[in-house]
Amino acid sequence: MVILDGGLATRLEALGADLSDELWSAKLLVENPSLIRRAHLDYFAAGAQVATTASYQASIPAFRRRGLSLHEAEELIRFSVRLAAEARDDHGQGAVAASVGPYGAYLTGGAEYTGDYDLDEDGLVAWHRGRWNILASAGADFLACETIPSYAEARALKRLLGETPGVRAWVSFSCRDGEHISDGTPLRRAAELFSGDPQVLAVGVNCTAPRHLPSLIGQVKEKPVIVYPNSGEDWDAANRRWTGLADPVEFGAAAAGWHAAGAAFIGGCCRTTPEHIRRIREHLCGV
Repeated sequence: MVILDGGLATRLEALGADLSDELWSAKLLVENPSLIRRAHLDYFAAGAQVATTASYQASIPAFRRRGLSLHEAEELIRFSVRLAAEARDDHGQGAVAASVGPYGAYLTGGAEYTGDYDLDEDGLVAWHRGRWNILASAGADFLACETIPSYAEARALKRLLGETPGVRAWVSFSCRDGEHISDGTPLRRAAELFSGDPQVLAVGVNCTAPRHLPSLIGQVKEKPVIVYPNSGEDWDAANRRWTGLADPVEFGAAAAGWHAAGAAFIGGCCRTTPEHIRRIREHLCGV
């Protein structure tokens, strides 16, 4: 069993960062990289065994749109891996997962939760390839293909894996209910894309409501299951506040149930904190 980290952007905001920007946490690669390193260290201290890099939204087109050169954009993506590795080394142990965010994160507007894309599979391969090759050669232990909402995007990422035979990755989908990824494809079908792929170390879900996990875990066959849901909160627009399963103690107790159901990699995504990870460790490791 492997304990993952929690919401990187959530921790950065708690440390005072303003992430109201299309680059989200990736803007701190330019403005305040030391804060990213500190957030990684905070998660390691809480019990995480993996640091997921700040490259989720760090695409070459987004950096170029910000006025950076191609070389500068590429170096910042590599820098995201170096920051996580430095935190890992300072902590003394752990692994680094280079985040490969979906095309929808670049589009903004929530497309990573719908899979409503303007590119087909070939277009998605072409869009991902530049950043993929940078992250694949940047020294991370593996790639984290995460919040994938689309079957076509999953197929595109599988093709890129085939182009980089020395790389290992996990693949996690955003899901809209207990059976389907965000574009409506059954998770079971999406997971089957990777069932015989030796480069894929785990398949599962992330940034999905915790209430769906017991059903979703059962949809993944032939691969270790990875889950790192969001906090389960919903945004109450009328009262401008989050509501739902935010309590870290409850989250940690729920994680014990996910592990019992078959999840081998467990952590948190949006709105989860180092305290959520600490509680997961307590429930799963007893310390």
